[in-house]
Amino acid sequence: MKPIRTFALALALGTSAFSAQAANVLVVLSDSDRLDLKDGKVFETGFYLNELMQPVKALLDAGHDITFATPKGSAPTLDKSSVDKMHFGGDIAAMEESSALLEKLELTSKETSPVVSLARVEQIGYDHFDAVYVPGGHAPMQDLLVSPELGKLLTDFHTKGKTTALACHGPIALLSALPDATAFTATLETSGTAKAEGWIYAGYKMTVISNEEEGLAKGLLNGGEMKFYPQTALEAAGGDFVSNQTPFTSNVVTDRELITGQNPASAPAVAAELLKRLK
Repeated sequence: MKPIRTFALALALGTSAFSAQAANVLVVLSDSDRLDLKDGKVFETGFYLNELMQPVKALLDAGHDITFATPKGSAPTLDKSSVDKMHFGGDIAAMEESSALLEKLELTSKETSPVVSLARVEQIGYDHFDAVYVPGGHAPMQDLLVSPELGKLLTDFHTKGKTTALACHGPIALLSALPDATAFTATLETSGTAKAEGWIYAGYKMTVISNEEEGLAKGLLNGGEMKFYPQTALEAAGGDFVSNQTPFTSNVVTDRELITGQNPASAPAVAAELLKRLK
């Protein structure tokens, strides 16, 4: 079974994998290596290195088990632009450590990736997992927000009050739990506004990369424009958005089972909050 590979890796990395406090954490990533923009333009993307690996390293160091999944079970793609020391507080050694751990995990290998599909996760049983984490990068905007498999998983976690953590663009995945996420996002794309009823996270305080931050970082899209911003989408669905005061500074918001981080700088704090919930 693929999760055992990660367990074995934890031992190899010298973590306390036999801790009596060990939990099983599911990390969900996008299958996509792109984001479709307006006017038929395409942005090559994936997950952000620090947003995945800082929480993963923290979880492994604490002795927890990790299972990696994508909707289809395809190997996820690293957004190469995220391999930048600025996302690690200028610490090149920390960046290289994350890159080395990612290589050991073989997550992005099309031949040997330990990633499983969300259908397989359902077969394993949602009750096997104590928490779920969704990192960012733009890729979740392509598929996770409308994934019925993810919506089913999140609804189960919500019903049972189980820890659900997401960072940067990751919180857009919460839309998958809408009664009709595809229709909602399609309306948002065409009209710029949409209304939702029956969203399980309506009224929750949450954060996500802000419209202001998206505007400041739009140069990354090489002249392209996103179909809509995640803040706009989550607010339209009924989320109570909470922003930082200074763009790109850490901001973590917790409400009931939900932990959300606003941007890449928030990943370490999301990891810390996640670890507190697993004790």
